Amino acid sequence: MNATNSAEGLGRFLSLADAAEVLSISPHEVLNLVRSGELPAIQVGSKGQWRIENSVLESYIEALYEETRRMSLWNQSDIATVTEGNFGEKRTR
Repeated sequence: MNATNSAEGLGRFLSLADAAEVLSISPHEVLNLVRSGELPAIQVGSKGQWRIENSVLESYIEALYEETRRMSLWNQSDIATVTEGNFGEKRTR
């Protein structure tokens, strides 16, 4: 799959292998994300094959971008330099 293609061209539901290709990770890593509950999926068919809805995968990707953006902002903020030891301590003048 090239960079101009997205999960949308693969249909409504993606296999673990399809999702792995979109995310550029292994199918085993996708299975771990599904089993941990981080990436919602359903089991369908008599063999219980995992399927990830295209829109769910796209939402997952957007959430990762948002998490990265927030961490970047946090790391750039002044409060990020405050150590944990400073929280809850009584201040004296």
